[in-house]
Amino acid sequence: MKVLTATEATQGTRADDYSWTTPGELVMFGAVCASDLRGTGQPCGCGRAFAGLHSARATTTAEVVESAMSLDDLVLAFRDSLTCGGWLDDLPPQDAAELVQLSVMEMLVVADRFPAGTVIGTHLGSQYVRQEAGAR
Repeated sequence: MKVLTATEATQGTRADDYSWTTPGELVMFGAVCASDLRGTGQPCGCGRAFAGLHSARATTTAEVVESAMSLDDLVLAFRDSLTCGGWLDDLPPQDAAELVQLSVMEMLVVADRFPAGTVIGTHLGSQYVRQEAGAR
């Protein structure tokens, strides 16, 4: 299956790029603050970010890669990351399970839209190609 991983490819081609993740780690879509959602002119950048599952840091670039991980392994990785980040702390077990599943499925649906090797960016829920697969 295709997944999204942090990459430094195309970093620096935009003035507002940043990458504090570990290249190759799985990423998900994180929460977006009110400032970025409202477009107040002082965005923090979270609306353009992918969140690293391991580092708990953000990046503006992700690469679509083929992975041998099973769906169960992917769900476990997301659950562990969300648990470590405190996102599941006050949720009833069923709600926590649904949040994990939704996070996994959101990432998988986006990854499935692009060929492996494509570098993408995101902005408030919309993704776009930063580098076509095989362009390196």
